[in-house]
Amino acid sequence: MNPGDRVRVARGGTTYEGVLMPSTTADRLVVKLDGGYNVGIDRADAEAELLESDVYDVESAQDTSEGASEIQFDDDLPTVSLISTGGTIASTVDYRTGAVTAQFDAEDVLRAVPDLAGRANYRGRVVANILSENMTPDVWQKLAHAVHEEIEAGADGVVVMHGTDTMQFTASALAFMLDTPVPIVFTGSQRSADRPSSDNVMNAVCAVEAAKADCAEVLVCMHATESDDRCALHRGTRVRKNHTSRRNAFETVGAESLGSVDYDDESVTFRREHAERGATDLAIHPDLETDVELVKFTPGMDFSRVERLGDAAGLVVEGTGLGHVHTDLIPTLAEFVEGGTAVVMTSQCIEGRVCDRVYDTGRDLLDAGVVEAEDTLPGTAKVKLMWALANVDESSVPETMRRSVAGEIRDRSTPWL
Repeated sequence: MNPGDRVRVARGGTTYEGVLMPSTTADRLVVKLDGGYNVGIDRADAEAELLESDVYDVESAQDTSEGASEIQFDDDLPTVSLISTGGTIASTVDYRTGAVTAQFDAEDVLRAVPDLAGRANYRGRVVANILSENMTPDVWQKLAHAVHEEIEAGADGVVVMHGTDTMQFTASALAFMLDTPVPIVFTGSQRSADRPSSDNVMNAVCAVEAAKADCAEVLVCMHATESDDRCALHRGTRVRKNHTSRRNAFETVGAESLGSVDYDDESVTFRREHAERGATDLAIHPDLETDVELVKFTPGMDFSRVERLGDAAGLVVEGTGLGHVHTDLIPTLAEFVEGGTAVVMTSQCIEGRVCDRVYDTGRDLLDAGVVEAEDTLPGTAKVKLMWALANVDESSVPETMRRSVAGEIRDRSTPWL
């Protein structure tokens, strides 16, 4: 018996029936029950019966490159590359510790989500196997190269499995590093597969449908509501995780989401202007300047901690309101700019844009050479500055930060319901 097989296991007068899952130890069977929970069973005193073989013929998978594999192809289906970086959607329970750990590669995701079968041809590739709090810029670069290679090899769309905590940063990074003719869809799950309320199946299915759609942008696909009805499609540079555990934790800031995927009828709808499939030629701009910091200004903060950042290549400030800091901090920022540090101002408000022409503080910041980032989200601004410092002339960085490169800046900020 292999992972993905449907089995019946009897032990101690109790019978368990479900899907055999990968196990972290050789002496345990792990079975996903129909109710959604996983159960660990000692092999020594268990009797297991095979009910149905795995729908995926893992033995026929062929290695195509390091970390990559290929599943049987159907000429009538589009090709979607599944790239795994880890996270809850690719996690299982470690029965040694009881904790959720990143264990699955891309083929394990296919086994764990049988509903993906028949929707596309799949290429599987593992770029990393980490929880997203461990994500780093060098992994962003490896991921960008992997996505570029998959699209260059003929993928009609790419789905990136990613942990939710830092997904918005990675999505932003790829939006700046890649010009794409096809959808690049990030998805994850707030709740692991062993929980009945897990959102992993619906998010994965909707992400694959989005990857087949008429779009050519970096998207984040996650639950639109608490129910299993539809997933929202957020532009990668305008999305934010706004709740720690809710299934519909992700929101597009300042507007409706770009589109949605209906889980029942599998339809993909775009409600706002977006780049169409094939409109852009594939290109990669992977260089990043990693010496960039993001600082949130708060009343009473120790200015000396900011002063120690004067040697950084770039600094993004999350200011108050329209983009303000304490008046006494402005000379320090002016010294940074004079010394060659690019200083960019964003707002810690959830919505709205920076405008440093209204109050004296803002005008002084502009005189100091601080660059307004309009309504760019602070996290996105950090990623964008990392990209801009490595890809445009030094003199062009301020203008680049003030204009939209990947949909991160809206033409105007308007209230919406």
